[in-house]
Order: sequence, then C-alpha cells, then structure tokens
Amino acid sequence: MEIFYQKQIRKELNQWQTKMKSHPSLVDNLSKSLQDRMNRLIPEKVHGVITKTMKEMIKAVLFGSRYTAIKEKSYTSIQEAEIAILDRIRSYKQTAAIEGGVTGAGGILMGMVDFPVLLGIKMKLLFDIAVMYGFDIKDYKERLFILYIFQLAFSSQVHRQKVYKEVEGWEQLSKQLPNDINEFNWRPFQQEYRDHIDLAKMAQLIPGIGAVVGVVVNYRLIKKLGNTAMNAYRMRLIGAKP
Repeated sequence: MEIFYQKQIRKELNQWQTKMKSHPSLVDNLSKSLQDRMNRLIPEKVHGVITKTMKEMIKAVLFGSRYTAIKEKSYTSIQEAEIAILDRIRSYKQTAAIEGGVTGAGGILMGMVDFPVLLGIKMKLLFDIAVMYGFDIKDYKERLFILYIFQLAFSSQVHRQKVYKEVEGWEQLSKQLPNDINEFNWRPFQQEYRDHIDLAKMAQLIPGIGAVVGVVVNYRLIKKLGNTAMNAYRMRLIGAKP
C-alpha cells in the first residue's frame, strides 16, 4: 500500500516540479511588468520601511511559532502523515476563510488587520506541516526552509523559478546559508509577497463585497500554501525529479 501511495504522490510531485520550472506566461510577464513599474514609483525610503516592518513581523512569527507548533508525532508512513496533514490544511483553510470574512466585512481598517493575522496563520500551518513530516523546527535551517516554501507559493514565476532551484539543491544550499536571520535577503521576499497578493486583497477593502472576497481569497491562499509545502517536503523525502 505504501509503495503504491509513493508512486501516486511521485506523479503529483513531478507535475508540481514541472510547473515550478515552467517559463512565465504572457499574463505572468505583464503582471510582473506592471508591478515593477508601480514599485519604481514608490520612494526607496518607503520600500525600506516596508522591508523592515515585514522582516520584524516574520521574525516574530518565525521564532514564536516554534513554541506553538503541534507536538511531534511519529507516523508509520508518508501516507499516514499526509492524511493527517491534509486534515490540518482543511482546518486552516476554514480558519483563514472565517478570518477573511470578518476582516473583509470591516472595511479598510479591519482589512489592514488581516495582513498580519493571515501571515501568522500561514506560518503556523508551515510549522505544523514540517513537524508532521518529521522535520525538526528547532533547527534554524529548517525554519529558513519555511521561508523558501513561502516564496515558492507567493512569488512571480520568474522569482519562483530561482527559488525552486535553490530548494531543489537544499541539502547543499543549507550548508552555505548564514547563521544570522538578519542576513536573509528580505527585500525580494517582502516585495514578491506583497506584489503577489496585492491585487487579490485590494478587493477585500471594497465595502459590500469585502467579506465574500476575504473568505474566497484567504481560503485559496491557504490551499495553495498547503499544496506547495507538501510538494516541497515530498521532494526532500522521496527525491522525485521530472
């Protein structure tokens, strides 16, 4: 049964890897070009403030979640672990959807609250998935890997290709990574994330439809993150390559 299951997820993993390595579509290029133009209009000082704010926010969540993640549990097989992981993702999708609906109904001020809350939900999910796959989140490098998963899920295709290559060679890359979290390259991290979700989340601030948009968008964002995390960890566990 486990051998059959691994063959099945190997196919899913290969499809995901092909998608990660695919060239940007015309829509991808147009969207990226538009976002780049918008970013050039923003003063460098503002970019610096946003980068610092997100850096501190992520650091707080990243180092705080290690103490709030689920307790370690050993599973007898990848299949058993993934049954539990899929159930955990479903729970987080519902939580994020409810949160998005509540903040979306509250207009602009509540919409601003959604950003850090949703970010915390996403990071907590990634910590839980890592633990359920058997990875030690007390290891600093494993917490950095979570940031790479985050970028795979919420980046332009151009940036995603670059990050994927790094994740593909993680065992070697992890040995070269800095031991200081402050040396992590935060600028592209925050800018790619912001650019990726800006258009979807802007509609959440519109009175009347904000609640519906918040439910749908948050649900889909968590679904995408969960799928990305599962395949990123599968790649390390079973090492399938297309």
